[in-house]
Amino acid sequence: MKFELFVALRHLLARRKQVFISLISLISILGIALGVMALVVVIAVMSGFEKELKKKILGHTAHIMVMKHGGAIKEYEKLTKTILSFPEVKEAAPFILNQAMLTHGRQVSGVGVRGIDQSHDPLRKKLNKMLVSGQYFSKPKPNYNQTPEIILGSELAKNLGVRPGSKIRLVAASGTPTPLGLIPRMQNFNVIGTYTSGMYQYDSALAYTTLEAAQKFFALPGQVSGISVEVENIYESGEIAKKIQQELAYPYWARDWISMNRNLFAALKLERVTMFIILALIIMVAAFNIISTLIMVVMEKHKEIAILKTMGLSAIRVMRIFVWEGMIIGFAGTVIGLVGSLLLCEILKRYDFITLPGDVYYFETSLPVDLQFFHLAATAALSLLLAFIATLYPSYRASRLLPAEALRYE
Repeated sequence: MKFELFVALRHLLARRKQVFISLISLISILGIALGVMALVVVIAVMSGFEKELKKKILGHTAHIMVMKHGGAIKEYEKLTKTILSFPEVKEAAPFILNQAMLTHGRQVSGVGVRGIDQSHDPLRKKLNKMLVSGQYFSKPKPNYNQTPEIILGSELAKNLGVRPGSKIRLVAASGTPTPLGLIPRMQNFNVIGTYTSGMYQYDSALAYTTLEAAQKFFALPGQVSGISVEVENIYESGEIAKKIQQELAYPYWARDWISMNRNLFAALKLERVTMFIILALIIMVAAFNIISTLIMVVMEKHKEIAILKTMGLSAIRVMRIFVWEGMIIGFAGTVIGLVGSLLLCEILKRYDFITLPGDVYYFETSLPVDLQFFHLAATAALSLLLAFIATLYPSYRASRLLPAEALRYE
């Protein structure tokens, strides 16, 4: 063991005449531990929230959406084949997205209606998994005049008081011109199922129907609103969208799921950075306790310091003794904080102590936790850096101590 480390451990572990100094050392360790634990847990929860939010968004949003400036797309089969020619693209299918009103008895609700290709749409597998009652769309039948099928979000179905097997009426925002004026376009739909995504804004305001039914209802024969695209790597969707945009050119445009939710993700990132800075101040406050502890140790051990310097110990080595003392306190607090944060994160994952209400937050779930090694490493590095900075002034004061001054009255 190095001499400086040996002396530092003797200072910290030996019985002190002044118990007050030992108490401050313990408070410094606990302060750093609490700061580290709070920082890791909060960052893990916020990362878990962002990860869960991305998962919910991708449950209803294509990785890339290709649409046309100024209206619907007519030659969508040819456009779909062009998009599928890109090697990064897994699936592509046309869709219709429009606004309407749902009525059932006296209940009325505004809704977004999405018409999908029930056999090829990238979202079909996710919609199948989210079904909580009823069934998925049946295969297309020759009878085009049959009552079309619709799948509602669970909150929307609850608000309207319907369930699988019920009939609802869909009213389009635009009407049909007649000699008597503009008559709203209306049609009955069979509710065949309800889904729950866990994201309130979708479950309460989004309904799915088949592409053929949406084309007929919104008077878009042979036309679609856009093409939904699924890619291999969701985090490369921005670059792939640019390639598709360059290939298709104007009047088509392509946007990936990240750019469509850019404001939301930017707000979450800003909030995470702000919380990191605020909670890092807790560790900084604990680091001030290290300064006060070391200053009092220097005052208590001034005779020993003078003797060591008289025996030939250099000022740099004296400084190292007190740097080691501060770093031991910082390291102990950091380790305790990391262990505590791991235990707390595991408890939050295993037990549902806190549930986020869906009508307040973006989705309804227990408190999400996503603990990553980077969070632990960054927090530990910050804690040890602050502890090291806190040792510089007291250790410098100790190294400048003059033996003659310290031993004058001994």
